[in-house]
Amino acid sequence: MSEACTHDCSSCASSCANRDPKSFLEAPHPNSKIGKVIGVVSGKGGVGKSLVTELLAVEFARRGYHCGILDADITGPSIPKAFGLTEKAMGNETTIFPVKTQKYGIDVISINLLLANETDPVVWRGPVIGGTVKQFWTDVLWDNVDYLFVDMPPGTGDVALTVFQSIPVDGIVVVTSPQDLVSMIVGKAMKMAEMMNIPVLGLVENMSYMPCPDCGKKLYPFGESHIEETARTYHVPILTQIPINPALAAACDSGTIEDLEENYMTDAIAAIE
Repeated sequence: MSEACTHDCSSCASSCANRDPKSFLEAPHPNSKIGKVIGVVSGKGGVGKSLVTELLAVEFARRGYHCGILDADITGPSIPKAFGLTEKAMGNETTIFPVKTQKYGIDVISINLLLANETDPVVWRGPVIGGTVKQFWTDVLWDNVDYLFVDMPPGTGDVALTVFQSIPVDGIVVVTSPQDLVSMIVGKAMKMAEMMNIPVLGLVENMSYMPCPDCGKKLYPFGESHIEETARTYHVPILTQIPINPALAAACDSGTIEDLEENYMTDAIAAIE
């Protein structure tokens, strides 16, 4: 225990003998039935955590699983847009009901499904944001969900700590991109997961390369990949490398991510299963 310990584990990520890592777990909604909870994380924003979350949920749904997405990125929610969701989440005094996607019936909860206008900014302090994420777990009815994917906010701060302490995460997928800077910051997310005793299922590299439209040769606009080095350093498998594909961006912009016929997540799904 540190000499500066305040004895308030809820605001501390340190691992010590006096700490019970499950002491702050919140119970889900009484009527929820949830199989596995998978977090999708990175050490910084802009690397494609939401895209990976969407692709995983869609691919699992295609295989017959009932999936849910808890959008914990409260200040930068993008999940509803990718699925073309405009309907608002409904609820009563005790329950919030997620919105189902049109094609595969994926249950989604996001702050943008509760705001009057999706462009309204969320200008909240950390404790309020953390409380909202908890409510997405405790107050939302996740009905017979086989896999619940949590789209984490960037970084290793307040909200990530809230998720790891409040929700029984079974494992995380770490998203990276080829730049050296991103690889370094990913290490922070990996070490945080280790401190919180949460298994890292593997790495996904987004924007890994771009296939030449003429010859098919792999081009590396963001530099050569470092994912193999990162995987060796942290002793975790590489789940997949997603290329730069204009069809991905177009599907997210048009709300048709469920219609995209790409099998980037085949190996990742096998590892998670």
